[in-house]
Amino acid sequence: MSTMKKLLIVYQSLTGGAAQMAHAAAAGAADVAGVAARLVQAPAAGPQMLLESDGYLFVCPENLAAVAGLMKDFFDRCYYPVLERLNGRPYATLICAGSDGSNAARQIERIATGWRLKQIAPPLIVCTHAQTPEQILKPKQIGAVDLARCREVGATLAAGLELDIY
Repeated sequence: MSTMKKLLIVYQSLTGGAAQMAHAAAAGAADVAGVAARLVQAPAAGPQMLLESDGYLFVCPENLAAVAGLMKDFFDRCYYPVLERLNGRPYATLICAGSDGSNAARQIERIATGWRLKQIAPPLIVCTHAQTPEQILKPKQIGAVDLARCREVGATLAAGLELDIY
C-alpha cells in the first residue's frame, strides 16, 4: 500500500490574483485521489512544511519586476534550513503579472535550482495588464481560461506525484 503524496502550494497575493490562481491549482490537485494538497500563504510557510512535502507549487505576483516581498521572505527563511534536503523533488511556478512576469519566474527558478528541484513545466505567467497605480492596486479578477490553466498545472503536478513519475 502506497502512502499519500503531499503537494505544498505556497502563495502570496496582495490584490487577489495570485490567490485565485493558487486556489485553482489546489482544486486541480484535489481531483487526484492519492495526493493531499496543502495551500499555505507564504508568511505561514516554513522549512518543515517543505521537508514534509513531495512536490511544490510556488504562486505569487511579480512586484517591481521581482518576486513579491513576502514570497521572497519565505524563500529567504527556508533556503538554508532545507538546502541539500529537497534534491530531485518536482515543482512548478505560477506568476500573476501586470505586464511581464518573467523576472519573477527566473528568480524562483534560480532558487529552485539551488535546492536541486526538478521543474515539471515552464512557469505559467498570467498577465493582468495592470499598468497604472490604480490598476495595480485594484483587486484582480483572473479569467476562467487562465484559472483553468492554473487548475491544470495543479492537477498535472499532483498526478505526477501520485504516479511517481517525477
